[in-house]
Amino acid sequence: MPLNKVPVTILLKEKSTSVYCIAVNSTVDAAVSEMNRQRVGSIIVKDAEKVVGVFTERDVLTRIVAAGRDPKTTAVSEVMTADFLSITQDTSVEDAMQMMTDKRVRHLPVFDDQQLLGLISIGDVTRWLLKVNEMEAENLRNYVFGEYPG
Repeated sequence: MPLNKVPVTILLKEKSTSVYCIAVNSTVDAAVSEMNRQRVGSIIVKDAEKVVGVFTERDVLTRIVAAGRDPKTTAVSEVMTADFLSITQDTSVEDAMQMMTDKRVRHLPVFDDQQLLGLISIGDVTRWLLKVNEMEAENLRNYVFGEYPG
């Protein structure tokens, strides 16, 4: 199946359904601690149930470390990416890859209307593509070198 026909929901099905979130009034220190604990490169920032931003490793480097800010006293709302890119469950894997490449982002929240369904990363896309390519190569090997069934 061509990549432009495969929806990103296939990536969500292959990974944990957990989306790690933090409250908008949390400190950067708390956000980084949670990201380290969960071993993820980004975390969704929520105000009650509404997604208001994404906080990433890049935000830590450019808006905290490089700016000399104190992570223990800086609110994540001050340094999160508020104008984040997102996709819908109907977005194709190809379109998601293109968006990640063109906009230089590594994490995309996936929504169904206003409901957050999950978060995909460039690593999720790469893992899935590797698996698809391995299956295709195996099918071609079996076709070329397999025993003739008839």
